[in-house]
Amino acid sequence: MDGNEAVARFIGEITWEALLPDVQRKARMAMLDTLGATLAGTLTPVSRITAEYAVQTWPGDAATILLHRKRASAIGAAFSNGYAANGVDIDDCALYTKGHPGAQLFPAALALAESQGLGGAAMLTGMVVGYEVAHRAARIWHASHDIYQACGSWGSVACAAVAAHLLQLSPEQTRHALGIADYHAPNLPMMRDIDHPAMVKHGIGWGTMTGIIAAQLAARGFTGIPSLFGYEAYSDWIAGMGQRYIMVDGLAWKEYACCAWDHAAMRAATQLVEAHGIQVEEIARVHVEAPHTTVRLGTELPTTTEEAQFNLAWPLAALLVEGEVGPAQVLEHRFDDPAIHGLAEKIEVVETDEVNALYRLMEQGDPLGRYAARVTITRKDGLVYRSELVEGNINYPQGDWDEQRLEEKFRWLAGQVLDGARIDELVEMTRHFDQVQDVHELTRLIE
Repeated sequence: MDGNEAVARFIGEITWEALLPDVQRKARMAMLDTLGATLAGTLTPVSRITAEYAVQTWPGDAATILLHRKRASAIGAAFSNGYAANGVDIDDCALYTKGHPGAQLFPAALALAESQGLGGAAMLTGMVVGYEVAHRAARIWHASHDIYQACGSWGSVACAAVAAHLLQLSPEQTRHALGIADYHAPNLPMMRDIDHPAMVKHGIGWGTMTGIIAAQLAARGFTGIPSLFGYEAYSDWIAGMGQRYIMVDGLAWKEYACCAWDHAAMRAATQLVEAHGIQVEEIARVHVEAPHTTVRLGTELPTTTEEAQFNLAWPLAALLVEGEVGPAQVLEHRFDDPAIHGLAEKIEVVETDEVNALYRLMEQGDPLGRYAARVTITRKDGLVYRSELVEGNINYPQGDWDEQRLEEKFRWLAGQVLDGARIDELVEMTRHFDQVQDVHELTRLIE
């Protein structure tokens, strides 16, 4: 069977009731995680800008732009909510993607489900479709592009899959939707934004917009090219779709509001400080050995939240000073904090052959690969403490996240913008979201 036909069949035939319990469980967890990231992300300037733009460009009453008291068409709501979902970079990561699927899939599924008057089971099934397509589309995308493409590129195809499922396109229309999204997917040179952090970031909003438009066009008879799923070279990566659900072990949740390339160094530094009782005011120097990607993030002090997220020194310093890295640490009003600022100036990062080799193996899927870093802290009295090689907690399978820990993370993030009563109601609703008859029951709480 041609890869495009196999993917289209999966998109059209999948049902919530037929999914195994571990897939259903992961879908509910993914929804809760991305919802929390989205709510916290509404505090960012990019969320305000895109909400205002969406209302003007895609006006309508079909879907909710969360926490902005605005409504728009499904495209507009998904576009704006997508930027909020990735606004503080604490949304999920996934195997093969080198990026963030949930920040695109959740807004697309929510906007379409709300606009179509669908319930929670339909929305969650749309997200499952999106994750399974995203893992495979991203793997193919990275293999077939010389330049590292950010999330909205392959995410366009994944969001087209979500839309094709929720709009109930025919198999032929679905194949065209995938091809339209593939052809129109944006060129997003990720490392250029790493070097010059800006609101363009991962291109999340463009992925949601392109995917939904592709499906809407296909529904009207607009035709597209065969997508990359049809290439014989990638047939093994498509095989098993509908039987093997990569998302069960292929999703990773983030505990810090910054680029995942920071996390190994942050865990290493935290463990070192805790093990030796090092006080922040005693630190004279923090030396980090990390992969080249982490070095590219740099240590220049930030002036925008995007610069704080695509940075090593600021989030690492914030973690050591305050014990967490969330919206309260990476939004612009914190950048004159003397304690974080002072420690950030003492942090340096270098790459080594050892950690680069391990990182390359990990990218290739080799079990010997590791995303790891080593930290050396020098105290003002001259004492030196050096960590072991410590892995970042972005692993597949990740293993140490369950519903309780995700709920704690959600309460932390949602607590930036909502009162406790609404948070309780949202948590309870998401536990049995597949039983919700209309997703407006969710959006009415966070309009």
